[in-house]
Order: sequence, then C-alpha cells, then structure tokens
Amino acid sequence: AYVNMVGGQDELVFDGGSFIYSPEGELLARGPLFEENLLIADIHLKKNHRKNKQIYFHHEYQLDLINLGTLAHPRGETIKPRIRSAPRGLSEILSALVLGTRDYVVKNGFKKVVIGLSGGIDSSLTAAIAVKAIGAENVIGVIMPSRFTSRESLEDAHALAKNLGIQTYQVSIEDIVQQYESALAPAFTGMPRDITEENLQARARGNILMAFSNKFGWLVLTTGNKSETSVGYSTLYGDMAGGFAVLKDVLKTLVYKLSEFINREKEIIPQRVLVKPPSAELRPGQKDEDSLPPYAILDRILTEYVEKDHSVAEIIEMGFEPQMVKDVARMVDRNEYKRRQAPPGIRITPKAFGRDWRMPITNHFTNFMNNFQIK
Repeated sequence: AYVNMVGGQDELVFDGGSFIYSPEGELLARGPLFEENLLIADIHLKKNHRKNKQIYFHHEYQLDLINLGTLAHPRGETIKPRIRSAPRGLSEILSALVLGTRDYVVKNGFKKVVIGLSGGIDSSLTAAIAVKAIGAENVIGVIMPSRFTSRESLEDAHALAKNLGIQTYQVSIEDIVQQYESALAPAFTGMPRDITEENLQARARGNILMAFSNKFGWLVLTTGNKSETSVGYSTLYGDMAGGFAVLKDVLKTLVYKLSEFINREKEIIPQRVLVKPPSAELRPGQKDEDSLPPYAILDRILTEYVEKDHSVAEIIEMGFEPQMVKDVARMVDRNEYKRRQAPPGIRITPKAFGRDWRMPITNHFTNFMNNFQIK
C-alpha cells in the first residue's frame, strides 16, 4: 500500500491517489487524485502468506495471546475495493490548480478572494478556478475600466461574473490616472507618451485591488500567466500586485485550452473572450502581438528554452526564425528581476520559475550570449 500526501503547500500541490497492490502486481484499490479520501480494501492475508512463503524466508515465533475484549465482530461480507479512475490531461491540470488555490486561501486564513476582471481570458480563467476552489460567494470581482477599455470587454466581464454568480464592483480608473498624469506633467514636459503612461493604468488598478484587500481582508489573486511572466509582459506593482498567482506556471496557449475545457458542458467563460485577440487595452488598438510573437509560437520557444534547457542555437536549429528566438531569449534573461518580485503560484510543470529556475539578476550573460552563442 502506498499512502500519498494530498493538498497544496505554498507553490506545491501533492496529488494523492493512494493505492494498494497485491504481491503479484495486481491493482486492488486506488483513491482519487487531488482530494482527500478514505481507501479501504480487504486483503486475503493467509492466501498471500502461502504465496509469499515460496519467495521469502519466514521465521515463526511463539507469542502470548492478549484478549482485548473490545474488538468489533468481523463483518461477514468482503469490502469491495474501489479503483478510482485517474484524471488525465486538462482535467488533471485543472484539479491541481483548484486544489492548490483552495488550500493556499484556506490554510492562510483567508475567507474571500478579490480579482480584477478585465473581460480577458486570463482573469476569466482565474475567476472560474477560484469559484471551483472556494465557492462563488467567496469570490469578488472588481471591474476597473479606463478610456481604452472597449465596450465588449466591459460586457464580457459582467457576463462572466453573472455566469459564475459572483459579486462585482465597478471602479473607474480614469480620474485616478488623470491625477497621476497631472501631477507628473511638470517633470515630463516635452517628453512623448510611452509605456510610462500605460503602466500608470496598471498600477492604479493594482492600488484599487490592494485597497479592497486591506479594507476587507481579502486575498488578491493575480491573473498573469507563464508566457507573460517569462518575457516580462507585465507591470511591477500593477497587474503583478497580489498575494497568489493562480496561473503563474500556465502558458497562454494552455490558458485557452483550460478555458475551453471548463466550457465543455456549459458556457462559463463568454465565447467572445475565447476568440478575440488578447489585449491589455492600455492604448488605442493595442494587441499583445504588437509586442510579442504569436502565443502559439512564443510558447513553443519558451518550452524549449525554459523548461527543456535548450540553447538559443539549438532552438534555431529546430526551425524557428532566428531573430525571434534571440529576442525571446533576451526578454526571458533580462526580466529575472520582475519574476523575483512576483507572488507565489502553483507549480504544474517540470520547471517553474522560482526554485526550479535559478538565475542571478545582476549578470552579463545576455552580452556573453550575444557575442559567442548567437551567430
């Protein structure tokens, strides 16, 4: 019999699935994965003993019989062992994310969580996982539009909240951002608008979520995924601000697959969220692919570079566009400082950022790579 730990501990998730095998290798009973369970099976000890005597040496001892007098009468029927089917693929990943989220929230004494709902795929999946983990009544969504937020995104955020049955607040960041810009205008005179003004919006949203957290004692769940974390496509003290990162080790392409899996029986995440181009909506007409390769390609490069430890040269030999591989590797290497400041999150891959990925922040590796490794 193998008794396996089950539950979440910080970034780790133990999957359970305890099982009992006969001496012949026959599976007699197996518990479920990712949930606590009492596993019971009757084993024919005398039968097994006779078989074992053919294999092992045994010593017999004379022992005194002690009658406790309190033992229950043995049951006349044999308990039929259960062999629970093990979830595979997307079901297994989703179960791990749900269990890891639930145990982190509960074991750290939180009653509720708060999530910024943008109407995008990442916040939608994070909210859906949170509801599965701790119940809709314990999940709060905050919708924080700006002048760049599309009508469709607002509608999708509200539709998601309705489908999940969660409470929402809507707080505009427009006045807050304008106050920031007005206060900074004297120092920024004559300088063009750039990513600075975009990040002010993300940081305003982070401040609002942390205000809800401070006021009500709710845990902020961040919504960034592994693809964004890898290349630094996130804002320090903005969308990275929070206490737990549910999708920290989930690549963007897997985010879509998990969202479709959740919708397999009933539409929880609005269909439009699944098909519209991903965008941070921090400037007019912005799309993620303005700054990054298509996620289908980016995630394949990240898998080879981060999870499989292949060099840039090796990845280029696989047929990827050389300059794209160089750019992705450079973004991964120079954004270690951001990842060090990210909240903890659930590990589901063989190599997650953190203990599995040990890179110094201060280094000249990128220059070395440019000079010697990439031709």
